[in-house]
Amino acid sequence: MKAFASGVLAALVIAILAAVVLDTSVQRSSETAFTTSGARL
Repeated sequence: MKAFASGVLAALVIAILAAVVLDTSVQRSSETAFTTSGARL
């Protein structure tokens, strides 16, 4: 039972950290991601 609980806790911590990283640094809106001389929005 301890192994299951620690696995669930680890998955929860990894999911929260991934969400924070994606929201702060990785994801960009399409307007900023595709702003080049050849792309038009």
